Amino acid sequence: MAENRGFYTTGQVLTVGNAVSASVRLYRSHFKDYFLLSLKAWLWIFVPVYGWAKFCALSALISRLGFGDLVNQPESVHSGERFVNSRLWQFLGTLILMFFIYVGIFVSFFILGFLLALIPTAILGGLDIQNPTNIGTWWVLIFLLVLLLAIVAIVGSIWLEIRFSLVTLPLAIEENVDATSTIGRSWELTKGHVWRIFLILFVASLITLPMQILLQIISFMVQGILEFTPDNNPLLNSLLLLFFIAIFIGGSALILPFWQSLKAVIYYDLRSRREGLGLKLREREI
Repeated sequence: MAENRGFYTTGQVLTVGNAVSASVRLYRSHFKDYFLLSLKAWLWIFVPVYGWAKFCALSALISRLGFGDLVNQPESVHSGERFVNSRLWQFLGTLILMFFIYVGIFVSFFILGFLLALIPTAILGGLDIQNPTNIGTWWVLIFLLVLLLAIVAIVGSIWLEIRFSLVTLPLAIEENVDATSTIGRSWELTKGHVWRIFLILFVASLITLPMQILLQIISFMVQGILEFTPDNNPLLNSLLLLFFIAIFIGGSALILPFWQSLKAVIYYDLRSRREGLGLKLREREI
């Protein structure tokens, strides 16, 4: 069995379309290895704390392997897994830090919303709401406040999510990185590229949308069957539940490697912009 290697080389950074297509090629070239790693990661998700760290490490390993291919320094699965396992507790530390960061962000949004609510409240305090003319003003202010809070929440959530989207990659790839600095590294790399990354993720989501819809349909079907299944048939209920879990894990294991390959491409692209790594993508045909 011969292996023919083609190269796609460009001195420029990737466009949105090229980033997605490069991710597809990367995933397709290593489908078996990536899928097995993804499946292992999803099985670990059912183990609290330690299993969550393993999930992050194995997910990041897919990105590490993809990045190695992009820089023309391929690595074996065994070697890469040994590296990420050596930093397993760092991945757990990153999870814990990100949890507290998101809690802090949620509290900040809540406080911001409360402060914004004080503005129309102060204005309304000076209005006679019994006056029919002022009732219209009252509803307009309430509508504008809700709209403003919704826009701030949506845009702010997207912006922050993208700034933290690469937190596990530096930890899985770079030297001298720990649970704290990997978060700062993601923040640094994504600076100034948030909405470009958003476009890449949006286009990529269209590719995974059919699979996600299929998983939702199966979920609704299983839930419907369980509702109409007699309670005195625990065996059938258990089999249906196991079927749903198997479908969910299998579908998720198919989707995760694509997203991790995409993160590897984004990470590489951002580093090439900041550090001038020249892009060299390999396409493999067996």
